[in-house]
Amino acid sequence: MEADLRYRNGGNPPLLDLIDIPAGKALDCGCGAGDNARLLRARGWRVTGVTIDPSERAAATAECDHVELADLNAGLPFVPDGSHQLVLLSHILEHLADPVPLLVEARRALAPGGRVLVALPNVLHYRQRALFLRGRFEYTETGLMDATHLRFYTVNSARRLLEDNGLRIVATATTGGLPWWRTRELLPGELVRRWDRRVLDRWPNMFGWQALFLAAPQVTRRTGASGVAVVRQRSAPSGDQPDYGQLVQ
Repeated sequence: MEADLRYRNGGNPPLLDLIDIPAGKALDCGCGAGDNARLLRARGWRVTGVTIDPSERAAATAECDHVELADLNAGLPFVPDGSHQLVLLSHILEHLADPVPLLVEARRALAPGGRVLVALPNVLHYRQRALFLRGRFEYTETGLMDATHLRFYTVNSARRLLEDNGLRIVATATTGGLPWWRTRELLPGELVRRWDRRVLDRWPNMFGWQALFLAAPQVTRRTGASGVAVVRQRSAPSGDQPDYGQLVQ
């Protein structure tokens, strides 16, 4: 069976760069053809992938140590408690009608000191805003308006989704930048990168196309430990947006 290459890409290196723990066992939920798994294994991780698509499973088998064929809406019943140091949710929560149960399952699967990595597209990126202002709400095959997206998030609502469901933010980042167009090719690279970083820090909901989070389970009062987290923040949310994502039915 030939794999559907619609979502095949180079993985999500900016998301993986947030990892701050030694390599161990990683669970890649919605692994696709194994692009992130390939990058994780190159960094020393042992990766179990999860996909609902048999053709993706066939492709991901070459990149993962093991691949489960499963529907993430049904949870992770095949994953033992506390069995993984890392759970990867890269551009998967927006495909679920209700992302909360999977976040609960991700926390359950984490070993002590483990991390959850989350990437979500920002529907308020300036290009998408321009289309909305022109009255265009049109689905596409891939991208921010992917026809399989059931929820839409901003940088802020994505963060609240995690924090309101038992996760504390350890580090954040956004990817994107100014609309340089062809000017980007003419200006010094360091100048372009510096200004891109500035606008992403100041206006992530305008210029960031994806929101990236490294998270850990919140510490509860019942443990007797402090619930205060020191955040290594690489981009700061600004402005108020509706809670979580808009559900499209």
